[in-house]
Amino acid sequence: MKNYKPKDRLSAKEYIDGILNGDRVILSRGITIVESKLESDKILAKEIIQEILPFSGKSIRIGITGVPGVGKSTFIEAFGKHLITKGHKVGILSIDPSSQRSKGSILGDKTRMEELANLEDAYIRPSATGDTLGGVTNKTGETMLLCEAAGYDVILIETVGVGQSETAVHGMTDFFLLLMLSGAGDELQGIKKGIMEMADMVVINKADGDNIKKSEMARRQYQNALHIFPQSDSGWSPVVTTASAIKNIGIDTVWNEIEKYKTLVEKNGYFNKNRNNQQIKWMYNNINEELKQLFYGSKNIAKHLSNLEQEIVTSKISPVKAAQLIIEEFKQSFKNPAPN
Repeated sequence: MKNYKPKDRLSAKEYIDGILNGDRVILSRGITIVESKLESDKILAKEIIQEILPFSGKSIRIGITGVPGVGKSTFIEAFGKHLITKGHKVGILSIDPSSQRSKGSILGDKTRMEELANLEDAYIRPSATGDTLGGVTNKTGETMLLCEAAGYDVILIETVGVGQSETAVHGMTDFFLLLMLSGAGDELQGIKKGIMEMADMVVINKADGDNIKKSEMARRQYQNALHIFPQSDSGWSPVVTTASAIKNIGIDTVWNEIEKYKTLVEKNGYFNKNRNNQQIKWMYNNINEELKQLFYGSKNIAKHLSNLEQEIVTSKISPVKAAQLIIEEFKQSFKNPAPN
């Protein structure tokens, strides 16, 4: 099975040419290659990514997160449609680490953003996280590169779950947008404290009807709260604004602020500096993931781990000692490789 190659695979050149020509079907098939765990696909994916690399990186990458019930899908749909009217091509990727539990569809196919999904200049794709959250940076990052090479100049990366995924998304985007509600209550304070500091912009959504006054009050409170955080290296002061995705109010303001941000960070050099740092972190993340796969993919290691687990639960060995033993065994396997 290790060298198994599915019959429907195209050549690397066919994938590369199709992606560069903006063929959405080939793009989707290329992303499937990137997400595949087959050894033959991994080799193919590396070749595709290497060749399309010079054509990527020309987008603005925007991370979008928000508390449950904030209307994220409605906001992204309204925002995406607005961007398309401005002449942009929009790629939407979503990350949901919790999908690993159910193995279910992350985006519920594309039903959450049906109107946007039907537009020619929009491309929506659930993004596989892999077996660990570390897979977010690898798979989503590579998917993002393919979308950029296919001509999508605005990439929206949405976190579906709430938790560690925000940090991962913040680490691969240029601008981080946090959607909030007015009067959300103290039960959400933990979430806010964890991600407020990362936000370049906070949008109070559902600011319509009877909610307008409360939303404006929340806007002032959040703006004041942001002053307690240290100044960002980007030189940008986070903005808080209100919007109603369902009424299409304030969506243009969000994009205007993102354009102001991009102008500032390109001028002061932070844009490229941040991208370069992200690339280096991406390399180390890949190293970590490859080492994990190498370690846990070893049959000898798997067998001895199982034995050590039994010794730990029967108090024959401490977890620390067990970890030292298995790491030492792993190191020895490179000094004395098993014969073929």
